[in-house]
Amino acid sequence: MYDLKIVGGTLVDGTGKDRYPGDVGIKDGKIVAVGKCDESAAETFDADGAIVAPGFVDIHTHYDGQISWDEELAPSSIHGVTTCAMGSCGVGFAPVRPTDHAKLIELMEGVEDIPGTALSEGISWGWESFPEYMDVLDRMPHTIDFLAHVPHDALRVYVMGDRAAHDEPANPDDISEMRRLLRVALEAGATGFSTGRSDNHRTAVGDWTPASEAAGEELAGIAEAFKGLGYGVLQAVSDFNILHGDEHFDAEWGVLEQMLRAAGGRPMSVSTMQRDHSPDQWKWILDRASKANDEGFDVRCQVGARGIGVILGLQATFHPFMGFPSYKAISQLPLPERVQAMRSPELRARMIEEKSEPVAGDGSMLPPLADYFLSNLEMVAMRLFRLGEKPNYEPSPTESFGASAMSRGEPVLGLIYDAMLEHDGEALLYFPVYNYTEMNLDAVHEMLTHPLALPGLSDGGAHVGTICDASFTTFLMTHWARDRERGRIPLERIIQMQAHDTSRFIGLNDRGLLEPGRRADINIIDFDNLELLHPTMLKDLPAGGQRLMQYANGYVATLVAGEVIAKDGKLTGARPGRLVRAGRQA
Repeated sequence: MYDLKIVGGTLVDGTGKDRYPGDVGIKDGKIVAVGKCDESAAETFDADGAIVAPGFVDIHTHYDGQISWDEELAPSSIHGVTTCAMGSCGVGFAPVRPTDHAKLIELMEGVEDIPGTALSEGISWGWESFPEYMDVLDRMPHTIDFLAHVPHDALRVYVMGDRAAHDEPANPDDISEMRRLLRVALEAGATGFSTGRSDNHRTAVGDWTPASEAAGEELAGIAEAFKGLGYGVLQAVSDFNILHGDEHFDAEWGVLEQMLRAAGGRPMSVSTMQRDHSPDQWKWILDRASKANDEGFDVRCQVGARGIGVILGLQATFHPFMGFPSYKAISQLPLPERVQAMRSPELRARMIEEKSEPVAGDGSMLPPLADYFLSNLEMVAMRLFRLGEKPNYEPSPTESFGASAMSRGEPVLGLIYDAMLEHDGEALLYFPVYNYTEMNLDAVHEMLTHPLALPGLSDGGAHVGTICDASFTTFLMTHWARDRERGRIPLERIIQMQAHDTSRFIGLNDRGLLEPGRRADINIIDFDNLELLHPTMLKDLPAGGQRLMQYANGYVATLVAGEVIAKDGKLTGARPGRLVRAGRQA
């Protein structure tokens, strides 16, 4: 007898083959029958008219702090994700000495835009080593399963102390100790090692991140910890020194390749996106990944589902007037009072004639790109859009504020100013920073359909005041498999990428398919009516911190290990999720 039988649905099983009608039988948290399921069940779930698919595996999140106080792990858990990997981009909270808690909080606040006050009040701590961190989390129930990378920055600070943050090279003893600690963590079940190498990453006080300039010898020395293990992955983010010119690409790829070769054949994923300053760089990454695979390595490219963009607004971390003197004078007022002040014709006239003061640089976590944006609003307005009540993530150039200003013959700053005051100051604007050089998502289509692509970069739990890309899973289905008129990707392939390909890359063979013997991590989806809703700002983080949340219609149910964790887009209170220890899965 089954514990649960899902009946009447159309199965998209994660293999990539065509969908087909069938039922799914579940017992003891596992799928025991697919297709024709004759046995009776203690409970039956009617999936008539819906797609039944395996749960999604998100390989790039930042719930490292939030997970210690928050059992829900939303928004990922309300967008079909049943397993997530955190500790991405080299930032996290273990290993850590008690005296370095504040350093790691400043680092996470700066790199991933998570309020430091929320992290300070919310993180439970109770660990020093990485195995202790995993043990603490393992004792706490969650909605979904999760895995943990060992982050380079935390590892470097733990071993090198203050030297880690002062751009000092690691000496042989430092490297040996980092390698030892990584090996201990991997043997305890850490899923891999992550490093971040971006000119745009800063701490909350504007400092470089500890690992951003680490030499190839350091990365290779640390990665030797993987030798002899049959599991574990590498994850890297780099802008390939784009601020210094394209000629640095080869050298930076060489650094990552040193790490790859030293890891004894373990898989590596590299963040891949289109940047305006080097619009073909993503093609070079895919080419180098292909050559590495030809040599017998396993290199995959993490690709976002849409433009890697920023959501702007008076409640958000960033907006077009934040550096203007007249705005700064009222910036600390509560939102209703700010809106009332900004509705003054005198203040409006004064502000749209002003110029922004610098907001990046020393003492600021904002990257140099922020000052470029604020100092060139008239130009960047050609890529600045209303997000819309039904969010449009592939807007036409004619919908931009710049185009609207030209057609109306009005000052563009005035249009932006007025738009920000809509909905009592809660209106949101959209600025796609990356993946939108040609003002469409054609480049993203080419990336997604490359054989080495993995859907990733959702940053679930991070950039909480500027993005809400944990909805990537839903967008892949609505936009790419259904709504886009050109370049559609079959739903069967989208599901395969999000469930099977991601789980296999991260080392999980027990999920990602609708097959007997696999975990009953399952999504039941009203595909025809699936839709993303407009993001909203919630003030539900510790210490009154706020974050963007995006809900969706069309998720009939999501199951983790056979338990329904979400129904009709709302969490049920079930907590079957646990830490997944690498190397211990079937």
